[in-house]
Amino acid sequence: MTKSVKARLALIPAALVATVGTAHAEIPAGVTAALDSLSADALTVAGIVLAAVVAVYAFKFIRKGL
Repeated sequence: MTKSVKARLALIPAALVATVGTAHAEIPAGVTAALDSLSADALTVAGIVLAAVVAVYAFKFIRKGL
C-alpha cells in the first residue's frame, strides 16, 4: 500500500470519531420502572431455568447411579 492510501484509511476512524456525538437525554420515569420490573422478571425466569437444568442433571445422575 502506498503512503497516501494508508493515510486515507487512517482518516476513516478519525472522521467517525469526530462526527459521533453523545446524547444526554433524560429517560422517562415510566421507562425506568419498566426496565426495573423487566430486570426482576428476567432474574425470576433465569432462576427457574437454572433450577430446571439442575433438576434434570440430578435426575440423570440418580438414574445413572442406580
